[in-house]
Amino acid sequence: MNTNDAQTFDAGDVQLQSGITSRGTRLVYKTWGQLNADRSNVILWLTPFGAHHSDIAFMVGPGKALDPDQYFIVTPNLFGNGLSTSPSNATPPFDGSRCPRFTAADTVAVQQRMLQQVLGIERVALACGWSMGGIQAYHWAALFPQRVQRLAVLCGSARTSPHNKVFIDGVRATLTADAHFQDGRFTGFPERGLRAMGRVYAGWAMSQTFYRQELWRQTGCSSLEDYLVSNWEGNFLKRDPANLLAMLWTWEQADISANDLYKGDFAAALQAIEARALIMPGTTDLYFQVEDNRLEVAQMRKAQLLPIPSDWGHRAGMPAANPQDEHFINEALRGLLDQAV
Repeated sequence: MNTNDAQTFDAGDVQLQSGITSRGTRLVYKTWGQLNADRSNVILWLTPFGAHHSDIAFMVGPGKALDPDQYFIVTPNLFGNGLSTSPSNATPPFDGSRCPRFTAADTVAVQQRMLQQVLGIERVALACGWSMGGIQAYHWAALFPQRVQRLAVLCGSARTSPHNKVFIDGVRATLTADAHFQDGRFTGFPERGLRAMGRVYAGWAMSQTFYRQELWRQTGCSSLEDYLVSNWEGNFLKRDPANLLAMLWTWEQADISANDLYKGDFAAALQAIEARALIMPGTTDLYFQVEDNRLEVAQMRKAQLLPIPSDWGHRAGMPAANPQDEHFINEALRGLLDQAV
């Protein structure tokens, strides 16, 4: 398969934590740059909720921290995002609402197999990502501590907090309230539900100051309504609704200790991380809060808490229209990559 010059790893039958087997599992991934001779220049740049590799490619480029002239950057697409195995591309009887659900631990296990079996990569110089990408990076560092030299988490967490779960449940309820959602599956395209989901999400994802100061104008929008329709309704209308529900489930279940390795001991999972870590919450993020990360960092061996001073809420960590935050993140990642491990 070729998706915008991406490649596909055929992972075969994968038994998931749920006890269900994902048959014919496909992991679509994109690479930039060249792998050096000793395979020591690998960066994992992981996709967030509702995004494809192309949506986060703006952070990759010459002169940036994720510089393809210096590093070999690998972006595996999250299961459920419509490129890798997802409800929208699965085959019956495991399609739609019956598509096997991947935990973050299931996800990174397949990613690790791909790196090892296809690319011959045993260790990564940096695992990093924003939001659900940061959740995956945290899982990489906890589940494969000797394979991850550095860790950077942008507006993410090692375990989904109770308040974050309330947020997830709220946006899911908005989508599934659409009349086209019946008996656990979508019987038609839920336009009203997707537009409503975008409206609800917009209130949580951006800060109060973002709206008060009309920072949405930096996205090229002419009014608040223009911003909400083009950036939020429009974004979710591009996505398959069953895929969104699958990714919300993965996000909700995220916990680096919920596996056979740590058996629910969250402190042990954090303490096992060997990577030099930079944990970067947004100061105005409403659902990945600084305090949650502060508690995590206190239990880690080599971690630094570096909040992103931003009025862009959760979107501080994915600054597509925000050069100030992009500069802050690039400088932080560059500094982390320059540190010895």
